[in-house]
Amino acid sequence: MTDQPPATTPTWTNPLAAWGTATGNSEAATVAVPDPREIWRKSTAYKVKTYPVGRLKYFIVWRAHGAKLWERLRWWPTRRNLLAVKGLYNRKTAVAEKRILDRRPIYWALALIGLLIAPLLFPQAQTNALLTAGATFGIFAAINVCWTLIIGTASIFSLATYAVVGTAAFVTSLLSIHYGVPWYAMPPIGAGIGLVFGLLIALPALRLDGFYYALLTLGLNELFRVFFTTSKQFGASSGGLYGADSFVSQAWPPMTQSMVAYYSSFLLLVLALFVFRFINGKRLGRVLRMAPEKHEAFAAAAGVDYKRARITIFLLTSAALGFIGGFYAAQYRGVAYSIFDFQTVLLGLAMITIGGIGRAEGAVLGTLAVIFLRDVLLEWGPWRYLIIGTLMLGAVLFLNNGYFGIRKQFTAWRAKKRGEWRSTRTEKGGEALPEEATEIDDKDALYFRRYDKMQRDYLKGLISPEIIEEHRRQPLGQHSEALERVLLYFRRAKMDDKYALHAASPHGPYKIIAFSGVRGVSPRLVDDREYGTLDEGYHAVFMRRVHDLMES
Repeated sequence: MTDQPPATTPTWTNPLAAWGTATGNSEAATVAVPDPREIWRKSTAYKVKTYPVGRLKYFIVWRAHGAKLWERLRWWPTRRNLLAVKGLYNRKTAVAEKRILDRRPIYWALALIGLLIAPLLFPQAQTNALLTAGATFGIFAAINVCWTLIIGTASIFSLATYAVVGTAAFVTSLLSIHYGVPWYAMPPIGAGIGLVFGLLIALPALRLDGFYYALLTLGLNELFRVFFTTSKQFGASSGGLYGADSFVSQAWPPMTQSMVAYYSSFLLLVLALFVFRFINGKRLGRVLRMAPEKHEAFAAAAGVDYKRARITIFLLTSAALGFIGGFYAAQYRGVAYSIFDFQTVLLGLAMITIGGIGRAEGAVLGTLAVIFLRDVLLEWGPWRYLIIGTLMLGAVLFLNNGYFGIRKQFTAWRAKKRGEWRSTRTEKGGEALPEEATEIDDKDALYFRRYDKMQRDYLKGLISPEIIEEHRRQPLGQHSEALERVLLYFRRAKMDDKYALHAASPHGPYKIIAFSGVRGVSPRLVDDREYGTLDEGYHAVFMRRVHDLMES
């Protein structure tokens, strides 16, 4: 047998002993510390399996203009850019590029052009019916665009929208029939009537809110319906008031009348969209976005006069609805009592709910779907209303903000599922997965996370019962090399969820808390367990950090 060299106990040498400045022991027994270069070699030799990164987001990209300055066109009179264009430097092609980040104006332009040329694409046998439905769509879409300003932007749940439109239509029709008011004066007069009406129903909005204000406005709608249907002066015996002056001449051929009505309604819709952009895109809309629902107290404390902004939007929108009422009477030579019906109010709610409350595109899409089902698919009978109810129910139950919010909701759901799927992956070559590397623009963050991962792998090998017992005996002071390495890593951790001790009094007891890492956000209490001495608290914090390290 050959003689084996005697086993030596690993020792830690204080590096300051050579200079004579060391305090405490110059040497101390320690546990075996592995060579850090082994972890480095294993990490750099590991080849991770790659996966497809998925569908990349499509952007419209073109080369920069060089020395030419980029002109930022804006939607007059708002501060919104015509297109959200961002200049950037492409690292792959080494050229400057510009990207269109917000493509909604392009979609709006294509949709409006499609509505403009739609009569040329209608089947010849159904052209007249489709033009009539298109004229109805334009008027109701304009009404709903203004209504979504009240409910969405101003957060006033008013159900008196069609009461404003109907009142303006009846009064302007009466003035035209008995006093000879021409058709071109009816919309401005209707705007004045809508403004007065808005003043009357805006006052309760200062005291009532939510469900109670909705009941009040619904009662006002029913009150005006009863008034006009029982008034002989407004045509109680004929089912409505007809005979007003109109810009659609009865001497024209029926096809010409339908074409004029269609394009005039299209122009009304464009004007309503302009009003929406003028209000929602300027200061009033920005003020109310600072004071969303259930955060009014914070907005008021910050100096935001959200009540004044809401009432201002309500008055402006009421004037616009009155204008639409006068236009309605001028186009159809009068108005019927059905505009006050509860069915009309419900269909209007379905229109803005299906598309998405607070969005102009949602109001237009919902109106298009409901009008197409109600006025075009007549052969479907009562099934049309069942389909409308199903669409509305589906939007309420399964969607956050109508069918125009599907994309945002799906993106959030996909990100959640992607995170859950990534959490089950174990073949990480570093802290970042291969597909995450394409999503992180700052590559320094990738290298830091990879280095941190290797450091944690190395420290996991130092965790042993010996250093845990050593820390329990002496949480503070001089420690072995292995324990000191672990403690230095814990001390350099970020403030996000970093553990600390909270003392109920100067002499305890102590509880473990975790910092939020966000200025102004208080720490959270980790658990309710109390520790009598400071050393017990230090060791409990150490054990929690060790647990997090081993689970990382």
